[in-house]
Amino acid sequence: MTTAVDIVRRTDLRNIAIIAHVDHGKTTLVDGLLKQAHIFRDPDAAGVLIMDSNDLERERGITILAKNTAIDYQDVKINVIDTPGHADFGGEVERVLNMADGCLLLVDAAEGPMPQTRTVLARALEIGLRPIVVINKIDKSAARIDEVVELVNDLFLDLAVDTSQLEFPIIFAIGREGRAGFDPADLASDLRPLMETILEIVPAPVVEVGAPFQMLVTSIDYDLHRGRITIGRIRRGELRAGDTLALLTEGRDPVSAKITSLQTFEGLGRREIEFAMAGDLVALTGFADAKIGSTLTDPERPEALPAVAIEEPTLKLTFGVSTSPLSGRDGQYSTTRQLGDRLQRELETNLSLRVEPTDQPDVFSIAGRGELHLSVLIETMRREGYEFQVSRPEVVTRRDATGQVMEPVEHLVIDVIEEFVGQVTELTGSRRARMLDMVNDRRGTVRLEFAIPTRGLIGLRNAMLTATKGHGTMSSRLIDFEPWMGPIQQNRSGALVASESGFALGFGLANAQERGITFIEPGTEVYEGMIVGQNPRPTDLAVNVCRAKKLTNMRSSNADISVRLSPPVLFSLEQSLDFLADDELLEVTPKALRLRKRYLSQDERAKQKKRSDQAAAVLN
Repeated sequence: MTTAVDIVRRTDLRNIAIIAHVDHGKTTLVDGLLKQAHIFRDPDAAGVLIMDSNDLERERGITILAKNTAIDYQDVKINVIDTPGHADFGGEVERVLNMADGCLLLVDAAEGPMPQTRTVLARALEIGLRPIVVINKIDKSAARIDEVVELVNDLFLDLAVDTSQLEFPIIFAIGREGRAGFDPADLASDLRPLMETILEIVPAPVVEVGAPFQMLVTSIDYDLHRGRITIGRIRRGELRAGDTLALLTEGRDPVSAKITSLQTFEGLGRREIEFAMAGDLVALTGFADAKIGSTLTDPERPEALPAVAIEEPTLKLTFGVSTSPLSGRDGQYSTTRQLGDRLQRELETNLSLRVEPTDQPDVFSIAGRGELHLSVLIETMRREGYEFQVSRPEVVTRRDATGQVMEPVEHLVIDVIEEFVGQVTELTGSRRARMLDMVNDRRGTVRLEFAIPTRGLIGLRNAMLTATKGHGTMSSRLIDFEPWMGPIQQNRSGALVASESGFALGFGLANAQERGITFIEPGTEVYEGMIVGQNPRPTDLAVNVCRAKKLTNMRSSNADISVRLSPPVLFSLEQSLDFLADDELLEVTPKALRLRKRYLSQDERAKQKKRSDQAAAVLN
């Protein structure tokens, strides 16, 4: 390698990250950039949400994993880093922002900046990224462009760490139409104003050519033929296919290996290259032990880069081997070893996750950034063929220097129409929330801001949607840890618990529906201890949903046909987690989600309750 070091400005390259709240149109805008850069032979056939290639992302309409793409404009390569918009996936954002020199802040023209946008933007400004603001969806009937621009200015006043960051261009856009401009009343027919602003505002990388090679691993991918793929931005030096590099990982001895392939990003894919230099985003193979946060460096001058700082988890639950009588029927993987290996593999790419053993050898404690972060992991694993059972989510607490218990507190923003403000304040008040602000936009919508303990958010979304008849939206971000705020009243009533194993019948379900609402349909296989419905009373009630009508000389077996049942309430994964009580578990299989009691036998549950009551009496 050369010893002379030259400082060069890469005018042929720009690296930019896109920051936006969920559903503010970030991925749709990237679609427009890709289509107008002539990445596709037929842009109309490319579809929408092109970057959301994951099935879960397409179904939920959100970006979960940070991704890279590259487009060419006026002989300049623009590397675009698409980041998640939900705070639960903040770990994905934090690890990739270091690859960029500028950021595109996308804001909805009606909703304005949201709490999660604030969190990511603060991190981007802290590391010195040059910002460009895009006010998107200006064609919305509820758009309030002037107000949103003021809110964005206020946001930068709060977060800027340098006065130069207060001077940023504002572009107005309709992402789904692929149009942008500097005046909301005069948009161009394409996204050229945005592309030209990126070239003008985002600084070209200033790099050290000839310096010892150095790169931080920020992403990991895998290929069946090539093996593990390490992705990152070259910080300094040059690189050629076949070079030997040293892999530095904290807590391990340095390992030297040869690059077996060198790729760069192009469009939606990657292409083989022979040479890369500082500033480029590359994908390498040949380093089987590489982890996110590792450093690839010159073996003769091994120098590690600082690892990416990731916020600590706030919510935890347990993953355990399924003890259900129906376990092993649906999934391919159901043993302790298989479950443990899969969770360890997840740690390699999911930096916000924590996996710890418990006092039970077949149960693992899993901590993440929020309910959505954990539920996406659960859904991903069940689709891969895993069977397991999970417990009710609970918050991660810590103790301060005096030994006082501290719990996470979040900034909660709820947008709701005026008539439901009372219901929302009542809901949040019972969960130890304190109101910070209330703003009426004079169009019938009120924005409420609260500081609320994270445990108060568990189950709040579903309760709020019910109370507001679907007319409320909420988002939150972690503020800090504060002293424990005391117990939160649980509003959930008791459960209807199956007393017999078998298949649910119409007659048994009709009897159960006289006592509450049911969660299953006729023909569903149930077992003793499985939760089949909800009792309006506070206590659990055992019901026999497998019970058939007795046959007599006055009735035939066809008499069951006339039984009329109410449709069952079917829970999503998040709703199932919200429903769980402390003595309940959620059985997860590739084909089913089953709520169940931790102790299946009625006698076992009675004994456990007696022990709990005795322990509580001793404490009191």
